[in-house]
Amino acid sequence: MSALSFYARPLRALIAATAVALAATAAMADEPAKPPVKVKVFVAAMFEIGNNTGDRAGEFQHWYERYWRASAPIAVKGALNPVYCNQDGVCGAVLGMGKVASSSSMQAILLNPQFDFSQAYYILSGVAGVPPSRGTIGEVVWATWLVDYDLGHRWAADEVKPGEPLFMPRKGYETIRLYHLNRALVDWAVRLSAGVELRDSDAARAYRLRYPQAAARQAPSVATGTHVTGDTFFHGPGLSAQAQYMTKLYGADDYTITEMEGTAITQVIARQYGTDRVMALRGAVNFDQGNPNETTLQHLDPAPGQTAGGFAETVENIALAGSRVVDHIVADWPHWSAGVPPLSSP
Repeated sequence: MSALSFYARPLRALIAATAVALAATAAMADEPAKPPVKVKVFVAAMFEIGNNTGDRAGEFQHWYERYWRASAPIAVKGALNPVYCNQDGVCGAVLGMGKVASSSSMQAILLNPQFDFSQAYYILSGVAGVPPSRGTIGEVVWATWLVDYDLGHRWAADEVKPGEPLFMPRKGYETIRLYHLNRALVDWAVRLSAGVELRDSDAARAYRLRYPQAAARQAPSVATGTHVTGDTFFHGPGLSAQAQYMTKLYGADDYTITEMEGTAITQVIARQYGTDRVMALRGAVNFDQGNPNETTLQHLDPAPGQTAGGFAETVENIALAGSRVVDHIVADWPHWSAGVPPLSSP
């Protein structure tokens, strides 16, 4: 075999392989790009306990079982977990707990070209605490306002006279610590979910009786009010009163829910699309303070058998109430695609 023949064989093989690769690349270039998912409603949960289905449910499982059992996960760089979407344009994901984890995931998802959020509605969904003077275990609360608990000036109680405030706002932060959500959309959410039959339990009913407040002892219902967002898990009657003081200082509605993500996620959405289509729905799984017979530390670190009942029922209640809104928007999309319709509309 000549030297020329020895080198010609691998050269021909290389040319043939290159031709195949070029043909495949050309074929891929001729294929139309996959259009982004047109998102109609995006459901944001903050954590899941285990799997998305088949075990103890956290914030995401009941949503997943309703909308995404047959959906493949869509990986998103920068998001903590994949996004799921069904054929109706209902999408959702577990964003992570706290302001940083949740908002960074939301930012990555919003900016990902696999999705079109130009007409999307949002439900920020999760569990929360409630002051016993304003609500009870198992109830679900649509936010009218979102207030940031952490942004501002604070000082120690021993540096002022007893009973004086320990907080004042920091000037210039109004647009990122306070969101007044679209009242027309809140009214729609309440109307659509008000008739849902909420779950309850004997354990939750027994736990409520430890509190003397009438609101704490009532059966769960659908309510509205201000959600206060804090990376700090503030707890006890003093800090609860401070949160209520803050909401009044800002001109918001009564503080009814304490949670950890709402203002941060809303800020991310607001920068891209505004807040007119943002809803926040929280279910109360604990009171934000102990009963009169226990200290705040005892309530935070309870003895075995002393924890609040109703977690399983509450996470189901959230999806029961929220899905009424999701299903209505999707079913009546021609009326919702351009914006929130008048409440009198069908």
